[in-house]
Amino acid sequence: QVQLVESGGGLVQAGGSLRLSCAASGLTFSRYRMGWFRQAPGKEREFVSAIRSRGGRTDYTDSVKGRFTISRDNDKNTVYLQMFSLKPEETAVYYCAAAWNMYGGFDYWGQGTQVTVSS
Repeated sequence: QVQLVESGGGLVQAGGSLRLSCAASGLTFSRYRMGWFRQAPGKEREFVSAIRSRGGRTDYTDSVKGRFTISRDNDKNTVYLQMFSLKPEETAVYYCAAAWNMYGGFDYWGQGTQVTVSS
């Protein structure tokens, strides 16, 4: 079965950095568009970033542009989210997701990793 396992979350001070990883198994990773989402307490899950199956085009929500970078290593079946200049309001559970189609919804989700940004 498909598994997406996030890691790299933790506690960081405002302005700090973290690098999230998501290891995928049970799917042909290189054929999937990969994304990162986050859900803060009491809020709906929101899109953060996505990267196409072969790399190349990336998308970001406006609030993270210039601070977050998504990348992937298809040989390692892993997608990354490098986060710089983190803000307290970005405290959330961060989820990795995989989508077969280039557009539309994501088909598989990880369990999430907690990111806490202290002020």
